[in-house]
Amino acid sequence: MSEDRANFEYFSNEYAQALQAYTAIENQAATLLLMGASDDLRQFIDQFVAMAGAARDLAMEKGEENFAEWFAELVGKAEKLRTAVPK
Repeated sequence: MSEDRANFEYFSNEYAQALQAYTAIENQAATLLLMGASDDLRQFIDQFVAMAGAARDLAMEKGEENFAEWFAELVGKAEKLRTAVPK
C-alpha cells in the first residue's frame, strides 16, 4: 500500500472518530451542565482539543492540508464550546 493511501486511511479514521467524539460532547453538554458537571465537561473538551490538535499537527506534518483544516475546524468548535461552559 502506498504511503499516500495509508495516510488517507489513517486520517479518515482519525477524523471520523474525532467527529463522533465532538458530536457526543456537544450532545451531552446540556445534560452535564444540568447535572452540575461543568468541570467534567470542561475536562472532556480539553481532552478532545488535545487529541484533535495532535491529529491536526500530524496532518500538517504529513502534508495532508485538507485533513489539517478539518481537524482545525473541530478544534475551533470545541474551543468555542469550552468558552460557554461556566466555571
